[in-house]
Amino acid sequence: MRIYLLKRILALIPVLFVVSVVIFMIIHITPGDPATVMLGESATEQDVIALRQQLGLDLPLYQQYVSWVTDVLRGDLGDSYFMKESVAESIFSHLQPTLSLAILAQIVALVIAIPIGIVAALRRGTATDQTVMGFSLLAMAVPSFLLALFLILLVGVKLQWLPVAGYKPLDAGLWNHLKYLILPAISLGAIQSALITRMTRSSMLEVLNTNYIKTARSKGVKERQLVYRHALRNAFLPILTVIGQTFGGLVTGAVVTETIFNIPGIGQLIINSVERRDYAVIQGVVLFVTFSYVFINLIVDMLYGVIDPRVRLERK
Repeated sequence: MRIYLLKRILALIPVLFVVSVVIFMIIHITPGDPATVMLGESATEQDVIALRQQLGLDLPLYQQYVSWVTDVLRGDLGDSYFMKESVAESIFSHLQPTLSLAILAQIVALVIAIPIGIVAALRRGTATDQTVMGFSLLAMAVPSFLLALFLILLVGVKLQWLPVAGYKPLDAGLWNHLKYLILPAISLGAIQSALITRMTRSSMLEVLNTNYIKTARSKGVKERQLVYRHALRNAFLPILTVIGQTFGGLVTGAVVTETIFNIPGIGQLIINSVERRDYAVIQGVVLFVTFSYVFINLIVDMLYGVIDPRVRLERK
């Protein structure tokens, strides 16, 4: 297992390298630069050139990239041109809202997906199964921002049960913290639950048709024990893979939802940085997001051995 983990960690290096090159080139090739944004449209060409020299943006791209990567390897992601703080400080100040939203959305997805996926598998071919699959297919087709707008209109505006936008930190109290995250969490979690539901149903059907399950049922093992103790545990590895992928997507891909609900998370940080052409922040955030996504999947791989002891067996 240690050799396997070492290989996975070493595999991060080329992934992060490719991502760093791609995002660096895309940002610097795109028209516009921080100097023009910082000085405004009324600035003279000489002022823009002087500020570009001060920021090091007049250097060849390969020199700028080498300088940036060298600083990153030393643990320095750079400094923001606009926020007067380091990129690392900007990321961690915006990380708590994103993590809170992602965790709550994942809980919503699991509460919805696992039970109805099991029910659909146990009632294969019935109207219940077809209804669950129909709703899951519809949920996969509906964009999360559309569901978010519908929830704002219905729950926030018409019923006025929850606030439609804003954010309160955890220090303000648990309920004050959660009530601003419930609507965005539902809009994200309901969409993610569709994929988990389909995977739960598919994996459970495969396990329920195995011989040892049929033998246990013929011996009189109770249905609840058969489903949750034997079938679900053996069917959980593919489900766990999907859970890891969806959680990684929630952490890294809630840009639109955070913008709609005005949540000051990583997504809003990216949007603001792109609008201001804050190169250092964009590069640092994308690199951090990529590392987070791969790290989450590494944790999922480690959990395989906890759920299924056969995974811990190392082949010679």
